[in-house]
This record gives sequence, C-alpha cells and structure tokens, in this order.
Amino acid sequence: MNNNNNSLAKLLPMMLCFFAMGFVDLVGIASNYVKADLNLTDSQANIFPSLVFFWFLIFSVPTGMLMNRIGRKKTVLLSLVVTFASLLLPVFGDGYALMLISFSLLGIGNALMQTSLNPLLSNVVSGDRLASSLTFGQFVKAIASFLAPYIAMWGATQAIPSLGMGWRVLFPVYMVIAVVAILWLGTTSIREEKEEGRPSTFGECLALLGKPFILLCFLGIMCHVGIDVGTNTTAPKILMERLGMSLADAGFATSLYFIFRTAGCFLGAFILQKLSARTFFGISVLCMLVAMIGLFVFQEMTMIYVCIALIGFGNSNIFPVIFSQALLGMPQKKNEVSGLMIMGLFGGTIFPLAMGVASDAIGQSGAVAVMTVGVLYLFFYMMRMKR
Repeated sequence: MNNNNNSLAKLLPMMLCFFAMGFVDLVGIASNYVKADLNLTDSQANIFPSLVFFWFLIFSVPTGMLMNRIGRKKTVLLSLVVTFASLLLPVFGDGYALMLISFSLLGIGNALMQTSLNPLLSNVVSGDRLASSLTFGQFVKAIASFLAPYIAMWGATQAIPSLGMGWRVLFPVYMVIAVVAILWLGTTSIREEKEEGRPSTFGECLALLGKPFILLCFLGIMCHVGIDVGTNTTAPKILMERLGMSLADAGFATSLYFIFRTAGCFLGAFILQKLSARTFFGISVLCMLVAMIGLFVFQEMTMIYVCIALIGFGNSNIFPVIFSQALLGMPQKKNEVSGLMIMGLFGGTIFPLAMGVASDAIGQSGAVAVMTVGVLYLFFYMMRMKR
C-alpha cells in the first residue's frame, strides 16, 4: 500500500507536467487573436504556430544529449522554466516582436518537455502500466489543449475577471500552473537509472533517414503534426470566413477538434486490440479525407463542425501508430528513431506557412488544400505499412 502511495505521489506532479505540455496548443487560438489585434494577414499570423514547431527541428536530438548529462528530471524542470518565461511575456502586451519571442520560448520549452517527460515517467512506472500511464498523460495534456480557447474567449468577453488583459488572461492562468508544476516536481524525489553506452550524435540520427521506411515514417509524422496544427489554427477562420462568426464564437471549433482528438485516443486504445494497426490507420485516414472534401463543399455550420470533429478523431491515433511502426522497423536503434520522430514535429512549421500563403491567395479553401496533401500522403504511407 505504501509503495502505491509513494508511486502516486510521484505520478501526480508528472501528470501536472503533462498538463503544462498541452500549453503549446494555445498557439492556434492565440495566433487568431493576435491576427485580429494587429490586423495581420494569414501569412503573417501563421508564422506564430510555425515558429513554435520550428524549435523541434533544432532541440529534439540535443535534448537527448542534455538528459544524459543532467538527468531527465532536471531537463523537465528546465523545460517548465522556459515555458514559464514564454507565458510571462504576453502579460506585458501583444506586440508582434514580443509575441514572436514568447512563441519561440513556448516552442523551445515544449521541445525540451516532449523529449524528456515521457522517459522520466518510465522511472516511476514500468512494465504494463507504462503504456496506460503515457496514454493518461496524453489525456491530461489534451485537457489543457481544449481549455485554452475557452479561457481566451471568457477573457475576451469579460466572463471572467481579465485584469484588463482580455483574451491574454490565458497566459497568467497557465503561468500559475507552470509555477506549481516547477515547485511540485522540484520537491519530488525520483530515482533515475544511469544511461549505458555512448549516446548517438546528431549525424548518426540523421543518417537513419537514409533507410526508406524510416524516412516514410518521418514524413508521416510531419504530415500528422501539420494537419494537427493546421486544423487548430484554421478551423475558426473557416467559420469566420463562411458564416461571419466572431472569433470568440468561432474559437469553439478549436475546442471541438481537441475534444474529438481526445475521444479518439481513448477509443483507439481499445480498437487497436481488435483491429490491425494498418486497418485502423486506414479508417483514420479515410475519416480525414472525407472531412477535407467536406470542408471544400459545405457552407453550413453543423456540417463544418462534423468535418472538424472527423479530423480530430481521424488524426488522434496517427502519431502512436507511425511511432510504433518506426520502432518496430529498427528495434536496435530505438533511441535514435525516437529522436527522429520527435524531430518530425517540425511539420508543424511547414504546414502553417504554406497554408497562410494559400489562404491569402484564395481564402481558407487554400489552407484546406494544403492539409489535404498531408492526408493523401498518409494514405500513401498506409499502403506501405508493415501489417
């Protein structure tokens, strides 16, 4: 019993860290508010989510090396301190340069956290319980993701005291949680095992992209994250463009996406026990393909919401399936492959930039067209999947 209590005492602060990991998804709704405040074009506003995910390209592999030097817990604490700094800056305003710095720090903090928090969890829970604990962590993360648009909306409409900050009240609310996470994890004792062998270099990691299936998986992760960030950012804009909705009302679309993505994660754990990964992956991609076609065609609110929900459900299990396929493809190089797949989150940089250019040219249907290319690639990937 004591052992269980001890394990729970270590698990709870880590779950709060997973909640903090979800702060990165506030970039979707925040970039829309900054766009409105500063009268930006889509291309200019989409630099924000692109910048957040750019840092995964730079920091994912070096974070692995840093963990070998200072340990996993200290790396997670460092990520929380950087995240705290990113949330502090917007309290002072939402000028373009200030928000660029804030979102850069948010991306750097999240790259550090994504790479270090999952392995740290394996020091507290192991064996059969690790997978379920990781899944639960993703749910906790998703709660932060779909709360963000609501907190911003409540601040913008003065439904909660916003201290004159309007929608930006979102930042101090999450900043307080980051402080609690730093203090709680910092005072929690977690024993870490020493890493054996020589850690891989950056060059050795990149060399694995020469393996055709690993490259396919890497590009698949890029498309998954591109569609994820793209929907997060573009869903409200589609409603505003086609139905003339206010941003406060249209922000619900982002929450709807995250609600269905969360539900998809839940259901996916059970469905994958009954269906092969390839079959379920195919169903997921089909959901997204139908939704993308729908977003080209439909002008009616209910149908647009149905399409956004389908993308959320379809995209929810793409990452774990590709990730596990990549690890199965090269079991002797798990650490290197893991680093590469986290690097693939860089897709969250490329897609919003391309979508911004496309939507400035031909409206939000241009952004949907860019995401459709990502869905079609995932269909191609499914055809090459190991069963």
